[in-house]
Amino acid sequence: MPPVRAYRVAPGGTLRGEVRVPGDKSISHRAIMLGALADGDTVVTGFLEGADSLATLAAFRGMGVAIEGPEAGRMLIRGVGRDGLQAPSAPLDVGNAGTAMRLLCGLLAGQPFASKLVGDASLSRRPMRRVTEPLARMGADIETAEAGTAPLTIRPVSQLESIDYAMPVASAQVKSCLLLAGLYADGDTCVSEPAVTRDHTERMLATFGCRVRRQRQRVCVPGGARLTAAPVEVPADISSAAFFLVGASIAEGADVTLPAVGINPTRVGVLYILKAMGADIAVTNRRQCGAEPVADLRVRSARLQGIEIPAAQVPLAIDEFPALFVAAACADGETLLTGAEELRVKESDRIAVMAAGLAQLGVEAEVLPDGIRIQGRGAAPLGGGSVDSHGDHRIAMAFAMAALRASTPIVVRDCANVDTSFPGFAALAAGAGLGIDEAVA
Repeated sequence: MPPVRAYRVAPGGTLRGEVRVPGDKSISHRAIMLGALADGDTVVTGFLEGADSLATLAAFRGMGVAIEGPEAGRMLIRGVGRDGLQAPSAPLDVGNAGTAMRLLCGLLAGQPFASKLVGDASLSRRPMRRVTEPLARMGADIETAEAGTAPLTIRPVSQLESIDYAMPVASAQVKSCLLLAGLYADGDTCVSEPAVTRDHTERMLATFGCRVRRQRQRVCVPGGARLTAAPVEVPADISSAAFFLVGASIAEGADVTLPAVGINPTRVGVLYILKAMGADIAVTNRRQCGAEPVADLRVRSARLQGIEIPAAQVPLAIDEFPALFVAAACADGETLLTGAEELRVKESDRIAVMAAGLAQLGVEAEVLPDGIRIQGRGAAPLGGGSVDSHGDHRIAMAFAMAALRASTPIVVRDCANVDTSFPGFAALAAGAGLGIDEAVA
């Protein structure tokens, strides 16, 4: 077996200077998908050259789409049109990319050819019935493994039927999957969500000329819509910025500026929660980056307070909770999160894995069925030791930042998957002042 990459992080220190985090992973996935289905050539800038989005790129090349690049975040997609994809000659392997698998499942359900989606061991444990069951109601023919997981075998059907679907659980991936399938349905496909989730798919569909209808938490797309190529600027990923937002908040004397970060209103829960905890974050130079709003974020060290996280903010910060749990560990008092069952079916059970790691650092954390209760240590330092990320990229980066408040070194094991969303994380963090080294564990 190949060696497992680990982080060894020295205790203490601070973060300072300008930190440019990579492009948004969610938007990078969607840029490839919609650019491939569009009529004409799409130029993408700021593309995330991480393993997850590169897996999506490889999948579309496997279906006959010519893509030049990426080079320094720029690529050119030669769109084949709504009906121009070709049958792949082999299973489409999306690695660890849950977004790619779920969104591709919807897109492929309407194709006139058979296909198979596979992923790595971690992705092959994640639930897929949340997309395959509503797709089956649209007439799709999709076979899962016995546990409702990948691999997914998708067989062609004569015509998908439109659906008006109320999601039982808020999920941008489910919503986006059904909207993409709706492009191949016989009428308007509508999805209602119980809470607001990220709306990158709707924004980009509209940019590509699709007539998207929104009414509160319900969105509809017309079947048979054709897309027209349009340039896509990918902003810096707020999910990647979150680690530096937390790190600079908890480190003494920290002062970090993060330029051109996406501040889509469906993604800014991390800003709301950190500010509610007392974080010193200034949002400046607001502007548009294509269809997405961006801003520069300046964050300085602050004394954080534990809070009860509002339910409305949970879906707006779902990917940032590993970092937020570290903030809670360094805060005064208790932080309570409920209504976050979705965290248990991410790349890992993020509630259980984070609680175990926090316990290793001397932080009291109670696991709840739908959340966690964390007793912050306030001004007291965290402990150190060895923490297992269970191959979850966001947990690995969160515990690396925890070392800023640790009394002894922290070793974070199983960090190879950080490259799925944040290639170059260790080097960038080291440049800002984190005492981090990569090692073999």
